[in-house]
Amino acid sequence: MRREIDEIPGIVANFLDKSGPVLDATAAALRSRDPALVATVARGSSDHVCAYLKYAIELTLGLPVASIGPSIASIYGKDLKLANSVAIAISQSGKSPDIVGMAESARRSGAISIAITNTASSPLASASDFTIDLHAGVEQSVAATKTFVASVVAGLALIARWSGDAGLLAAINDLPDALAKAVACDWSPMIAALDGHNALYVLGRGPGFAIANEAALKFKETCNIQAESYSAAEVMHGPVAIVIPGYPVLGLAARDAAEASVADMTHKLAGQGALAFLTSDRSGAATPLPFAATGHPITDPLALIVSFYGLVEALSRHRGFNPDLPVALKKITETV
Repeated sequence: MRREIDEIPGIVANFLDKSGPVLDATAAALRSRDPALVATVARGSSDHVCAYLKYAIELTLGLPVASIGPSIASIYGKDLKLANSVAIAISQSGKSPDIVGMAESARRSGAISIAITNTASSPLASASDFTIDLHAGVEQSVAATKTFVASVVAGLALIARWSGDAGLLAAINDLPDALAKAVACDWSPMIAALDGHNALYVLGRGPGFAIANEAALKFKETCNIQAESYSAAEVMHGPVAIVIPGYPVLGLAARDAAEASVADMTHKLAGQGALAFLTSDRSGAATPLPFAATGHPITDPLALIVSFYGLVEALSRHRGFNPDLPVALKKITETV
């Protein structure tokens, strides 16, 4: 896992170098179709990628994005009315029958079907009109890191070309350097601070909420910590009741319009006694963590997860676990 985290900047550079033609062709088809809806299909970390892309698409293109449960096709045998839409299915292996089945259903129902996968010869690729290969190489750790980041970059690169957003495209092209800085960010003060704690909250908002979802999953997968992710706007609607003095909170604030919301809530919880850490320079009671800014509000949250991965891998080993082989998990999960 540590090696694969260190590979992330190079993997992103490799993807950007190799994927221009398929991204351009897919973006051209989307502009020609001019869909009214985007549907996403995924599970696990890949579904967190979809949540990130949902915000990016809605903020950049103004199109509504809906996540479709794969079981609609695989278990319930229902085809949805997806004419004049695009369906984006994300799976690093491209093998899970329910994801493949939903992609086939979407194409059958008239959607442009796009696969984002690390296995270009997979069944998911065969079920799709366009396949965006991550070119990330074999990922051996059960906990996805480089494929998660590469999947987000693939989606953002497609969105930038589809929308014609030159600023976003420039920020994406600069990501290898920004993510190298993110790898170097030291969040180790959290490691000892979490000793004796087996539950925590991760806060985010907008694309940063998708990153909070991914961080919470990784705490569970690699450290056996019951981590829950919440929007900074939602945590006061009930969940705050269990934030007693000393309860850990990680606020993942990006350099976007939601930074103040996430930072203010994290500082508020710290003021109430929470053991709170925050990726922002906004002053307050929470302990600041270093971050690598990317220069664009859509890409900025992605750098946070790269820094987080370094923390959670080290935390797993500190707590006596093997982050490469989480208990009861395997690399490829095939569900129906």
